[in-house]
Formats: sequence, C-alpha cells, structure tokens
Amino acid sequence: MGTEIRDFMEYMRGEKKASQNTLVSYERDLNQMADYLEEKGITAVSKVTRTSLNSYILYLERSGKAPTTISRIMASMRAFFHYELRQGSLRRDPTELLKTPRIERKTPGILSVDEVERLLAQPGDATPKEIRDKAMLELLYATGLRVSELIGLKMSDVNLPIGFVTCRDGDRERTVPFGRTAKQALVRYLEQARGQLLKGEQMPELFVNCSGKSMSRQGFWKIIKYYGKQAGIEADITPHTLRHSFAAHLISGGADMQAVQTMLGHTDAATTQMYAAYAVKEQDSLRRTYQGAHPRR
Repeated sequence: MGTEIRDFMEYMRGEKKASQNTLVSYERDLNQMADYLEEKGITAVSKVTRTSLNSYILYLERSGKAPTTISRIMASMRAFFHYELRQGSLRRDPTELLKTPRIERKTPGILSVDEVERLLAQPGDATPKEIRDKAMLELLYATGLRVSELIGLKMSDVNLPIGFVTCRDGDRERTVPFGRTAKQALVRYLEQARGQLLKGEQMPELFVNCSGKSMSRQGFWKIIKYYGKQAGIEADITPHTLRHSFAAHLISGGADMQAVQTMLGHTDAATTQMYAAYAVKEQDSLRRTYQGAHPRR
C-alpha cells in the first residue's frame, strides 16, 4: 500500500496544494493504518473493507486515542480512499459508512483582557530579540493568526500603510487587518531589530530568529510561554491561546460573527460559534456586577 500512499501524497502536494501540516498528518496517519492492515494480512488497497477499517478504529479506541485524534485519522483515511476510488483502484469506498466518534466541543482556553495586556507588556526594548518578540505577540493578538501562519509570513505579505497581512493555508488565502499598536510594534521591529538579527543575510520571512534564520513553531512556543510566566499568568499559554482570545474578545465587544469567521479562516461557522459562550459569560458577569452594585438596580 506504500506506493498508493506515496502517489496520494504527491496528489495532495501538487494538485490540492495542501499545507505542510496537512501533508505531515496525512502521511503519518495513512502509514500507521497501512502498518496495522499489513499485520492483518491486508496489503492491497482493493482488499480493504469497511470491516477491516472498523477493526482499526476499534484498535485506536482501545489504545486510548482521543476522539479528536481518531476523527482526524478518519479524515485522512476518507481522503485517501476517495482518491483511490476515483483512480479506479476500488469498486466501493470502504469509508462510506464509517461513523465518526462524537466529539464534545470544549470552550477553548481564553485569557482575560487584563491578562493579555500583562502578557503584551512583558517584552522590553533593550535588544533586537525583545523588539521582535513584542512585534510578534502584538501581531498575533491583533490578527488571530495561527502560529504556522505567523512564522510563515513573508515581507511581501505585510501592507503597513493600509494595515493588513495576507496569510496562506495550502491553496487558501485571506487578508486580516491589524491596528495601530501592532503597526507601531512592526515598524519598530523593521527599523531597529530585523536588520541586526539578519546579520547581513537576506531572508524573505518577516520574522527571523537570533541566527537570522526562519523562526520555528517550537521557538515561538518557548517565547510565549516565557512571557506568560513573566506576566504571572497561571493558565497554560500557547500561541493558540492568543488566537482564541482575539476571537472571543472581538465577539464579546460586539463584532459580527461572520466577520470573525472570515478573519480566523474558519470554513465551518460552528467552529467560530464556540466563542459566543465566552461573550455570554462576560455579559452575565457584568450583569451580576451591576445588580450587586448599582443603587437603582
């Protein structure tokens, strides 16, 4: 089955223009599936059945895999077998009647406005690294970008005069505006820090590390966790925490749900809808404060 998986990956890379993260997930998921099926004596795509795939899903559940992980693996399997069906390798899609595990949507980790202010106040301005860190954190909170989108930004993706960035996920592209504070941090980074970090080298990426090379996801995770600790924030902070906080604070402030969905790049409105729970919670808190304090409540 290895040859078919490699052909599928080439299709996803060349025809579908899938993002690198998607490609890595698909290849890992499909190779693990193929290993399991091979142990059961199934080595040809044409021999895969719904029963054999259900057996694999049951194996994943018994191995303690989370429903979200199993759901992702099943998405990889569906994409692969749909492709094989179109190629004529199958008479029937074995994933057709598979049931996706039920996933309970949890309210994402969201910082309060005060916590965000404390976090963004942490980077100083004494070194090029601190100036860069300030610009990255400000831009992340101003736009709600994914960390992969943030570190993947090119110089040509930033329009400072108008105040927006263009980011890409596979073959999808969107523009997201940012405000005055993020613009000021970016201008300072470009004028005072980026050149020193590059050390005479040329790089298309907007943000570079202290060696003048491309930033990594792991590198930025360490940055945000460091400043979270410095700010005295007890909650576990990841780059996605600022993305969640960006969306929740916008909706709590009265932003249109569809506009927030567009800025986040969500294809499913239900994904954005989960932030509404935060807005309701904030409103309830304000109401209780008002009722407990106002003399004419």
